[in-house]
Amino acid sequence: MRSVIDILDLSKEEIASLIDTAEDIIKRPERYSGVCRGKKLATLFFEPSTRTRLSFEAAMYELGGNVLGFSSAANTSASKGESVADTAKVISCYADIIAMRHPKEGAPFVAAMNASIPVINAGDGGHNHPTQTLADLLTIKREKGGFSGITIGFCGDLKFGRTVHSLINALARYENVKFILISPEELKLPSYVKNVIKEKNLSYVQTTDLESVMGELDVLYMTRVQKERFFNEEDYLRLKDSYILTPEKLLSAREDMIVMHPLPRVNEISVAVDSDPRACYFKQVLNGKYMRMALIKMLLEV
Repeated sequence: MRSVIDILDLSKEEIASLIDTAEDIIKRPERYSGVCRGKKLATLFFEPSTRTRLSFEAAMYELGGNVLGFSSAANTSASKGESVADTAKVISCYADIIAMRHPKEGAPFVAAMNASIPVINAGDGGHNHPTQTLADLLTIKREKGGFSGITIGFCGDLKFGRTVHSLINALARYENVKFILISPEELKLPSYVKNVIKEKNLSYVQTTDLESVMGELDVLYMTRVQKERFFNEEDYLRLKDSYILTPEKLLSAREDMIVMHPLPRVNEISVAVDSDPRACYFKQVLNGKYMRMALIKMLLEV
């Protein structure tokens, strides 16, 4: 039995295998429609979610399994003071696999240490979001053909953006990837994530100016400034509109560049961009379901 708490829990070879499985699911969904029959996924969401929770549920249903769980900590014994460790032990009595989202960094790791079934981290605070990274990797693979040699720009909240941290960790394992880090000074990438890039001797640039680097990018990964991560509302209001992607700003971008976003967006991508063929953020959503199907299948060994 194993869990996936960090994208680095999966080797490059395992990620390649998951991508192969996901692409086979896309081609032949009927082949996978019963592989999890009789299995139950518990979705333990202590923090709000639309895409991730419903994506996990859709993934399990499409594999032929069932789902139980909750979408708010207020409806659970956590509101009475039950620990994450005890919750994991309890849920292990009812389900075959857990997907957990929690506002506190490290909570899914604690769950995995105490559960007797696999645990998938569905996002823990500003720390990690490995299944979003799997969705991102499938999107880049399908749209750009691979990972080595790409130039990717991360724009927005790089300090608290767990999807950014996870994707950088994943892409740093490939050759000649160049990272362009675009953010306000207050939301720069944490040094512990930047050190991952440095340790791999990969190229990176830090800037506050999106338009000055637009023409260099193969992938633009936009993020929202996350209100829930701020202690001071004044800081949030000052920074929330730091970057707004519009069709005009895309004029200097390459024809084959792709625009990604883990969603939800607020106003950092104009809705006018949605009709641009380079917009891939809704493809990411669908790709997330396929990669979660592949991951559930792998962890349950079915």
